[in-house]
Amino acid sequence: MAAPCGRSGSKLWAALVPAVLLCVAARASEEPSTADFDVRPGGEVHSFSRTLGDYTCTFTYSAQGGTNEQWQMNVGVNEDNQLFSCSVWRPQGKSYLFFTQFKAEVKGAKIEYAMAYSQAAVGGQSDVPLKEEEFEITETKVSHREGKFRFELSKLMIVAKTPRDEL
Repeated sequence: MAAPCGRSGSKLWAALVPAVLLCVAARASEEPSTADFDVRPGGEVHSFSRTLGDYTCTFTYSAQGGTNEQWQMNVGVNEDNQLFSCSVWRPQGKSYLFFTQFKAEVKGAKIEYAMAYSQAAVGGQSDVPLKEEEFEITETKVSHREGKFRFELSKLMIVAKTPRDEL
């Protein structure tokens, strides 16, 4: 399953993902990695990547307006090496930049769940998800949908299944 199906599937995943991400971070075989980076306006395409073991997450974007914003990327692998997680977000909650494009790609795993948000939870407020038509999910990437994306992004979450060697 590459993405939640229908409304009930979406609600189920929305309830499970925070628990899965906490589990991945808490029981990581390798230390989860969190890194700060600046999202820079100016209309140029920029990328930021983190690698953990055999897995990589790359966030590519172009934004306009305002000044640099500090964002974070967290990557983790669970204890039995079956799940790779990647989260990209603005810790202050809402981004004031105007995103013209975005894409988050994973290497070494296939996406099981992904979600994009126009506003990240902060100060007692909840995450505000993008509408389903604003972004698309494939086996290895989450990206804006041309002509449908409304230029607001504050958070991306990906849970990917890693290849498994059977004995």
